[in-house]
Amino acid sequence: MYEGIVYRPPSEASSLIVQVTIGCSHNGCSFCAMYKEKKFRIRDIKDIMADLAQAKLDYGNVKRVFLADGDALVLETSKLKLILLKIKELFPGCERVGIYATSNNIIAKSLEELQELKELGVGILYLGVESGSNEILKSINKGITASEMVMAGRKVKESGIKLSTTLISGIGGRGKISENAIESAKLISAIDPDYVGFLTLMLEQGTPMQQDIQNGKFAVLTPEEIMRELREFLQNVEVTSCIFRSNHASNYVALSGTLPGDKNQLLANIDLALKGKDKYKPAEYRRL
Repeated sequence: MYEGIVYRPPSEASSLIVQVTIGCSHNGCSFCAMYKEKKFRIRDIKDIMADLAQAKLDYGNVKRVFLADGDALVLETSKLKLILLKIKELFPGCERVGIYATSNNIIAKSLEELQELKELGVGILYLGVESGSNEILKSINKGITASEMVMAGRKVKESGIKLSTTLISGIGGRGKISENAIESAKLISAIDPDYVGFLTLMLEQGTPMQQDIQNGKFAVLTPEEIMRELREFLQNVEVTSCIFRSNHASNYVALSGTLPGDKNQLLANIDLALKGKDKYKPAEYRRL
């Protein structure tokens, strides 16, 4: 049984979702309301094993498993290994286990530990970067610096586990459009992840950032400003081979491609939107 609302990456839509933590260990980001109703805790290993056994009865074999909630990598490696071994036992056809992670979680693991987890089936880690700007990271109470984020991302890459990073358009507000774009491009270039995705800032009531908007301390970007910020990011990012996605339900315009090969086409598509030849998604259809 899953406790609370289910949050998972879009690419894990068909995965068996197993809750190993409740909530997020940091749970302090000013823009995020995902786990605010939950008090963080690690579930008892017996309950996790029982969920896996029940899933075997309900679904037979599964090809992918996602370990939730917000940062399952916070578990001790020994506990994660027990879970991964049980997944191998029950679901021999499982092709990949995915996990949300924070940079602090990753830094706390040794390279050897991450390599062990890869050997036991962890195929991808999802890292919420949000921005490459230290000022913006501090303002949203991310609890990490850009250099620490790079350190964590490079460690994942060295381990052989695929790394999916997420940034948020508009997270710095109107005063930091170029800063968010350029510093995020620098950070992603330094990490060189396998995937980079852009969400567009959307806020729920009760978050500190929503209160800042109401108090006039934070200005939300227009769709045109979002597209200009994204354009500046793409102009400055330099990666080896990275799948790029900006087609989340929160985005005004759906964009996808592979960098660096599709950079010019992505820029051209943004220019079409800025010229009014590609309509922005209406606000009522945008979702987190």
